[in-house]
Amino acid sequence: MAGRVVHFEVPYSDGDRARAFYREAFGWNLTEMPEMNYTMASTGPVDEYAVPSEAGFINGGMFERTEALRGPVLTIDVDDLDAALKTVESLGGKQVGEKLPVGDMGFAAYFEDPEGNILGLWQSA
Repeated sequence: MAGRVVHFEVPYSDGDRARAFYREAFGWNLTEMPEMNYTMASTGPVDEYAVPSEAGFINGGMFERTEALRGPVLTIDVDDLDAALKTVESLGGKQVGEKLPVGDMGFAAYFEDPEGNILGLWQSA
């Protein structure tokens, strides 16, 4: 359903240190994806497609901190990513970076809200 927070991302400066911390502190199942320079984070039980199999939690990921993406990011589900970016911009926000395909699963993009917060958008394929 559009408008729901469906994913989170945690940037890191030291990937090994960050993965060890979240694995040990919270029991997250972390899967490195070196080809994408990304780590998938499962925070609870998942089905065969890595989708949460119980209500009440979301999964996320981890990536190397950049100048634009310095803090944790909440990702919001949208029906039409391009339309959502136009709405964001019409309300005083701005797109950060490019719209990115994520395998055959969908598309992602980042935006900055009028308060300076960076958030993500997700459109399923």
